[in-house]
Amino acid sequence: MNWKTFLAILARDAHVARRNFVALLFQTFLQPLMFVFIFGRVMVGSGYMPPSYKSLLLPGIMAICMVGTGIWAVAMPVIAEFQFTHEIEDRLLAPMEISWLAVEKVVAGTLQSLAAGLMVIPAAWLLLRPGVDLRVPHPLLFAAVSLLVALFSATGGLALGCSMQQTHIGLMFSLIVAPMIFFGCTYYPWSALESFPILQKAVLVNPLVYASEGLRATLVPQFPHLPLPAVLAVLLFANFLLMAMGLRKFYGKAVS
Repeated sequence: MNWKTFLAILARDAHVARRNFVALLFQTFLQPLMFVFIFGRVMVGSGYMPPSYKSLLLPGIMAICMVGTGIWAVAMPVIAEFQFTHEIEDRLLAPMEISWLAVEKVVAGTLQSLAAGLMVIPAAWLLLRPGVDLRVPHPLLFAAVSLLVALFSATGGLALGCSMQQTHIGLMFSLIVAPMIFFGCTYYPWSALESFPILQKAVLVNPLVYASEGLRATLVPQFPHLPLPAVLAVLLFANFLLMAMGLRKFYGKAVS
């Protein structure tokens, strides 16, 4: 493994991300912060939602931003480089194994996802204050959950980017990303689905449920949430599965 080459490619991707920072900022935060403003500020301020909903909403918005950023940061460059710009041909000339090119994209996407998640906390807090009651009794658990959520978004982006054609980008977000968000317990806790037992069990196949519930458990543990060991176990399994799938598909596309 040539670490110097790996870090050079990672630095190049970081430079591209910084150059597109403004566009990335709007793309990542505009829609989630609009939801924060409407549901957390307008609905609560008008009395349609209880004041405690502000605190309940924030971890879900953080999960949306992290997952959306990681998927977009990995899937879109992979699709473009393989099918449009063919920049991947230059990367394949680098003195490193093909699989490490995919790992680099996952690392870059994970870092962007973590940055988005950490940025959304103060941004949402400014929109919702006063009344946001964040409690982080175990900072290391919060860091572990955040890292697993960011890694899930990046590995998911790799698997999707290597599986989708350029013409199917809109379909990917309509059939995969949008349902994942709305059934991902982002705007409500998993326990709120008790009146819909079939739906409550069905959404457990959605990894975003565990991302939202894990962040809720570590940021606002006073609200109902899934057991943290179950959250960590499922996120680890999802990351392993998506990484293996993404590496296999990336290698297949690179050598074809």
